[in-house]
Amino acid sequence: MAAMKSPFLLRRLREAGYLVRAAASDRALAFTTETALAVAAGGAVATDARWFAAAGDALHIDLARWADLLVIAPATAAGLARAASGLAEDLITATILAGARKVLWAPAMNPEMWHHPATRANVETLKEWGHAFVGPEHGAMAAASEESGLGRMSEPETIVEHVRYHLTTKDLEGRSFIVSAGPTREYFDPVRFISNPSSGKMGYAIAEAARDRGAQVLLVSGPTTLPDPWGIEVVRVERAEEMYAAITERFSRANAVVMAAAVADWQPAHTASEKTPKKKGVNMVELVPTPDILAELGHRKKPGQVLAGFAMETREGRERARAKLERKNLDLIALNFPTRSDSAFGSDYNNVELLFANGHVEATGRLSKRAVAERILDHIHELLSEKEAGLNAEQGKTS
Repeated sequence: MAAMKSPFLLRRLREAGYLVRAAASDRALAFTTETALAVAAGGAVATDARWFAAAGDALHIDLARWADLLVIAPATAAGLARAASGLAEDLITATILAGARKVLWAPAMNPEMWHHPATRANVETLKEWGHAFVGPEHGAMAAASEESGLGRMSEPETIVEHVRYHLTTKDLEGRSFIVSAGPTREYFDPVRFISNPSSGKMGYAIAEAARDRGAQVLLVSGPTTLPDPWGIEVVRVERAEEMYAAITERFSRANAVVMAAAVADWQPAHTASEKTPKKKGVNMVELVPTPDILAELGHRKKPGQVLAGFAMETREGRERARAKLERKNLDLIALNFPTRSDSAFGSDYNNVELLFANGHVEATGRLSKRAVAERILDHIHELLSEKEAGLNAEQGKTS
């Protein structure tokens, strides 16, 4: 079943913008077809038959030198054992020995095989050589079996995320980020609340991009349907007061904070302990402001920290965004218009203007939220470097 997903993985990698070449052992071609792999990869498949042909190429050398990353998906217990033993009896293991720069394994096997001491030892050997792993995950095994457990290959989308991580320059390594995402819910009673349609996708994209660039990331998320991203500490909250507490408690240890959450501005002054019954006529509710998280962070911000926020408007709002940036002591603010079709709530795209404390303004145009996240992180990286250089210069003057 895992081998049947390999063409889908190739397609997802190409959709993500990567150049791919497919290689398959004879064992793999017993479960999927060369044609399926070739169509998905957009080119001929490197096979054992080509490798051993009388006039064949040194495919293992060619592949090892060409690839920035060798992804083995699915990886069997036998494949792990051959690689860990230094064997080169098929094209894949020979490519590893030929000097593949990076190797990412996506194991798929019965849970008993994954937990066997021999497999565990082989995995540890490969990790010591610098090889990386994604999965396996809990799930059902072969369709003809009712077994389930830890041994299912990670889904193609998850593998692509790990590929991106391993091929991304770690220019934020050693830095710690706090990112907020999603809406908050301010409750009238146990079942009714004030909120907004924020999906959290923008904040999650920033958190994932920062992780891929080597940062240690804390994601403080309001209620969303998005799964916890791997490799990121996630704190789930509902109310603005909970988000305030989670972020301010950790703020002093962060190099940068990006407040992408759509925090409610108002909360009911009183919350009923039981569901309030429906009444005839007008029902008045008293509202009070929620904690202003950005303002508090701006007040606490130390010279070397970078603080970024978002401003959501439904019409031209550059002046209001600029005022918010100055009032809350931000380094940059992203102005977006979630009621527009190219940056609507829940969309995978955004269209923002980035306003900076020095007066500079930069329009991104319509981009994927991941691309917007990368643009924001590019600027945060520059700001952190500038601030660190300034602090070092000051320390040099006083020493």
